[in-house]
Amino acid sequence: MSLEERARREKALAREAKAVDACRKCAIGYTRTNAAFGEGDPCARLMLIGEGPGETEDKLGRPFVGKAGELLDRMINAIALAREEVYIANTVKCRPTFDDGSRLRNRAPTPDEMRNCRPYLDEQIEIIRPEIILCLGSPAAKSFLGDKFSITKQRGIWFEGPKGIPLIATFHPAYILRMTGGKEMTEVKKLVWADLKKVRARLDEPPPPAKTEIVQEALF
Repeated sequence: MSLEERARREKALAREAKAVDACRKCAIGYTRTNAAFGEGDPCARLMLIGEGPGETEDKLGRPFVGKAGELLDRMINAIALAREEVYIANTVKCRPTFDDGSRLRNRAPTPDEMRNCRPYLDEQIEIIRPEIILCLGSPAAKSFLGDKFSITKQRGIWFEGPKGIPLIATFHPAYILRMTGGKEMTEVKKLVWADLKKVRARLDEPPPPAKTEIVQEALF
């Protein structure tokens, strides 16, 4: 990737991040501390997409920086990549919350919130043009594959994602952390590791041969 192309993508992402900072389409735009637009290599081959920012992400304005983020970093490292070599984003850029009477708590984003934020995610994908999209958790996968997607039955399966990009889903790091340990956690980790190995194998595939243009000789 040329330095000029990298600079163009960085500028385009910065422009989109500024638009997200100014966005107030949803009520959560007024309750957030910071938007967590996304971060990573603008020329990344692998893009990881989660559901939405949590409390720590809201404070720091970065995706996946809490305990789930620490686990995600280890997952990325396990397939011989660094966080700086991938691009990480969420389906929504502001923390979805509800007030339990004493403090704001995390919740899943509503369909309207996901629809309002989708143009920003689509633009990130358009700018980065990753070779692979890895969805982390069911909500992220459903945002691309529809409500009938089942993370327990369809994780680890390749799908055609946006713009024909190969897409695969695995369990969200937060789901793994909610396991109490023992056999159940071990089994989930094995499934996630199997999914990650599929991603690594796909990245290691040789690029398709370049098409050569055949010029037909003039017959007269």
